[in-house]
Amino acid sequence: MAASAAAPPAVIVALAGDQPQIAAPVYALSPLLIDAELVEGVATGGDAVQTAIASRAVLPSAVAAALAELGNAEACQILAENEGAEIAPLSINRIADRFGEVAAIRDALLARDDLPAATRQNLVMRLSQKLADFVAERSWLEDNRAERVAREACEKATVTIAADSAKSELQPLIRHLRASGQLTAGLVLRALLSGNVTLFEEALAELSGMPLRRVSALVHDRIGSGLLALFEKARLPTSMHAAFIEAIKAMRDGFAENAGEARLQRRMVERVLSACENADTGDVAPLITLLRRFATEAARDEARRFCDELAAPAPQQLTYSAAA
Repeated sequence: MAASAAAPPAVIVALAGDQPQIAAPVYALSPLLIDAELVEGVATGGDAVQTAIASRAVLPSAVAAALAELGNAEACQILAENEGAEIAPLSINRIADRFGEVAAIRDALLARDDLPAATRQNLVMRLSQKLADFVAERSWLEDNRAERVAREACEKATVTIAADSAKSELQPLIRHLRASGQLTAGLVLRALLSGNVTLFEEALAELSGMPLRRVSALVHDRIGSGLLALFEKARLPTSMHAAFIEAIKAMRDGFAENAGEARLQRRMVERVLSACENADTGDVAPLITLLRRFATEAARDEARRFCDELAAPAPQQLTYSAAA
């Protein structure tokens, strides 16, 4: 009777209140159970009932929210994989907060097309930290180096996520980065040197508290008279101001060959590095070190793409007979 729409409602309610092995099929299949009864089942029914509810062919957002808040790990994984479930962004984020370190749940969330950019970045950050801890525990790298490698990989992934996301998702992503302490000057510089001006401007607007339109006008102003004031208001390190200004000039001069992409633009990085090495603006050693790492990464990515192009099969050429 579990899947029958003609079953007596009183019987269905009684079966739903029975032992878990009896109640679970009813919760999974019955079309007679209303949202409130399903939510109550999530709260009081136990693990078997929660997983059964998560597997329903049609699952309203209110029930999905209850599962995201109260469900066990298995139920949340089934929910994340359920294409018939209506899961609100807040519920997806709640699952990520609760079970983001569980590989199966993390993979299920990352496979979703509707995963918010901020949640995707949160999962990537958790994964990078977990990998760093794994490497450090086995003494493959020193703790500080493992942390730096993981942080740089996470920043690279963050710029990639921003490049692949809709513009409407950038502000929530930036706010998440700031709240989690990841909106650093290094990340902002990486975004600019990748040609992602939109992410750069959104970050400056968030850090400075200025309207995005005003920030964009200052960035694209040829005179550039307000840039230093903007950087100071955004509390960017003084030692990095010259790098930001030179990167903006390089962008205007067409050095960003593939603007908006996630990868560092090698020509931009080399130009900024050369300008900063010749500058006399105090202690720029940390900035030079960062830019040299950027240059190495950009050169490595360029070489990898070149090798991929060489290894790609040549396009087949059609031959025609004389009769044709």
